[in-house]
Amino acid sequence: MSKFKKKKGGDTPAISTASLPDIVFMLLFFFMVVTVLRDTSIKVQQDLPYADQVEKLEKKNLVMYIYAGKPSKGYQGQYGDEARIQLNDKFASVKDIQQYIYEERQSKREELRNMLITSLKVDQETNMGLISDIKQELREAEALKINYTSKEGDAIQNMK
Repeated sequence: MSKFKKKKGGDTPAISTASLPDIVFMLLFFFMVVTVLRDTSIKVQQDLPYADQVEKLEKKNLVMYIYAGKPSKGYQGQYGDEARIQLNDKFASVKDIQQYIYEERQSKREELRNMLITSLKVDQETNMGLISDIKQELREAEALKINYTSKEGDAIQNMK
């Protein structure tokens, strides 16, 4: 006689699903925390020009964006195909830029207000007259730190 007996039927035990809801909620909370939502939806075409000397901005929370370009395909029926300015999520005129700058300054802490940078994301097909109008309004609003957003590459590619 043997001391140890073999089990008959060799079935594997069932997997416990008691901790499954905890795992699902843990994953849900993880993705809720790490997901970044888009601030604005861009309504203008953004074919940025190329530049060979590009620097990356360090503090993106200190940047105010002004978008300029032709309206996207979905908005051309309503706004035409002339270059337009977009501030936050809506189309605006050149006269609205100063108010936009003042509102953005007021939304920041006082010690950060003089460090704000205005970034122009301008389509490469945009008329230079519109850009100079934007820059004039920025001067009047005393927003003198301006950044031009571009793609990294050879500047000769802009001539095509």
